[in-house]
Amino acid sequence: MGTTRTAYVSSGSGSASATHSQQTGSFLPPRSRGPLDRYVTSEARQTTLNTPFKKEERRQASRALARWFYTSAIPFNAANNEYYVNAMKLVSNFGLGFDAPTSHEYRTWMLKEEVDDVQSMMKEHQKAWKRYGCTIMSDGWSDGKSRCLINFLVNSPQGTWFLKSVDASASIKNGDLLYGYLDDVIQEIGEENVVQVIYDNASNYKNAEAKLMERKEKVWWTPCTAHCIDLMLEDISKMAWFDDTLKRARCISKYLYGHQWVLALMRKYTNNLEILRPAVTRFTTSFLTLQSLQKQKENLVALFTSQEWSESTYAKSREAKLAKHHVLYDREFWGRVSFCIKGVLPLVCVLREVDSEERPPMGFIYELMDAAKEKIASNINKVEKKYMPIWRKIDRRWDDQLHQPLHAAGYYLNPQFRYEDNFSNTDEVRNGLFACMDRMLGKGKEREKADVQLDLFTNNRGPFADSMAMQTRKK
Repeated sequence: MGTTRTAYVSSGSGSASATHSQQTGSFLPPRSRGPLDRYVTSEARQTTLNTPFKKEERRQASRALARWFYTSAIPFNAANNEYYVNAMKLVSNFGLGFDAPTSHEYRTWMLKEEVDDVQSMMKEHQKAWKRYGCTIMSDGWSDGKSRCLINFLVNSPQGTWFLKSVDASASIKNGDLLYGYLDDVIQEIGEENVVQVIYDNASNYKNAEAKLMERKEKVWWTPCTAHCIDLMLEDISKMAWFDDTLKRARCISKYLYGHQWVLALMRKYTNNLEILRPAVTRFTTSFLTLQSLQKQKENLVALFTSQEWSESTYAKSREAKLAKHHVLYDREFWGRVSFCIKGVLPLVCVLREVDSEERPPMGFIYELMDAAKEKIASNINKVEKKYMPIWRKIDRRWDDQLHQPLHAAGYYLNPQFRYEDNFSNTDEVRNGLFACMDRMLGKGKEREKADVQLDLFTNNRGPFADSMAMQTRKK
């Protein structure tokens, strides 16, 4: 300890006290922090120390933090967490003498204060629910104990808030009990604040849907858009052309990822780029993997023609020969891969858009789906007999499930589209808007006020004709 303290003091800027310490060999006690220290930045204090010592000091501190990460199996990207970065700054500002919290503190007063902070955050979300309305989102899943759990989340312009999770193992097939869970959540949030409920399209929810639309006069039941689009992809993948192509692609990827040595060799030839592309849904993953295969075609050809692979024992099996055949000699396969990507990728892009939280998708779904269909037709050179079977699969799910009055209202009331020349002002869109107004506003004064505002909006008059309003329509 004496050597360390002397080294620390002797690295100062040459003050009298430091010089005296060097000459006499005495040790100065650590200086306690005074009330003015809070106004002196760490950068100002650091100027009194020589740079090489500070670099080594930081290196040792960083190694200690790294060792904590490694031995506790903490993911490396946790270092990008804003709370981690802020904690490091606060510890640095405290300076010498900071005692790390104990495990007891983490689970007692610190946890209690954190819970209090979360409750305060929830109050801000509740204010947004009352002001703007909100969406209840339900997500069912199975945990490691095979329990069927349902998560309830609430979305508003303030963001998405996890409300609670319930164990529905004994009632997941019972529509009445499912409605009971949902009704409890609606009452907890306040029925007057709920605009819509989003569930997946499983058949066991149909009974709950009927009861909700009947008993909640102003609440909408809306199928999950991401799930509907995934079902579209599933329907398309079952078409003979697509099904055969995906089977051949799986044959290649299964072989490449089925053996460690082959996988390492593949990564060598692809510069560590993966063929498998895990995505939000199974069918999205399948089509993105097709795209990866197409991008890595030349590298895969190089792999299967390499001496290293040909002389290995992994090149002798039936699955190896079949994968090699598809990559090297099956010209029809690569042509079909290109067709499948062109025929499906626009729909995958829509799924990515609605599954993100970059912007509320409700006002964009109509336009996104129309644009995706047109892009598919364009990709296939507008050959009707090729793109129409894909369109029919999309339209069947759209008409039966995804086409909802709220989507039509969102499209009509989106100023990014309403004032464009190609705006689709069809009966279908207008009827969807009026159905929303009838259900949510009734026939009273609120509806009359909304009709007046709708007239101003539709005809670009009043506040909607303001120069600033027109400048910010697309923002």
